[in-house]
Amino acid sequence: MTDPCGALIYTMVLVSASDGAMTDNEINTLGEMIGFLPVFRDFDRSRLPTLTEETISLLEEEEGLDRALDIIDRALPDHLRETAYAIACDVVASDATASQEELRLLEMIRHSLDIDRLSAAAIERGARARHMTLE
Repeated sequence: MTDPCGALIYTMVLVSASDGAMTDNEINTLGEMIGFLPVFRDFDRSRLPTLTEETISLLEEEEGLDRALDIIDRALPDHLRETAYAIACDVVASDATASQEELRLLEMIRHSLDIDRLSAAAIERGARARHMTLE
């Protein structure tokens, strides 16, 4: 079991690792969010490597993805569920293209956290807008 900040980290790492590789853009986005978002204000950054390793280890286990989603679901209070989905979308959007694996995982997270489709669409569009480039 983990705490809400740990669950948010699990969420970001799950999405980043879902296509088999954590890109530099995804890792940078993860770090920026931890440094910027108020929900991480009291987060001890020294926990990040351990939480990342725990998440990746879960993914290597049979039924690990389902277990990780269950851990996230149980650790997040209702008021942080949309936050979890938003940061997952930001990690996916940081690479400018989303793989099928990432999109499928976002759908699974949305269902697991009970985010309604209209709210999810707004969150997804906001992430896309935030990660646009000049090119």
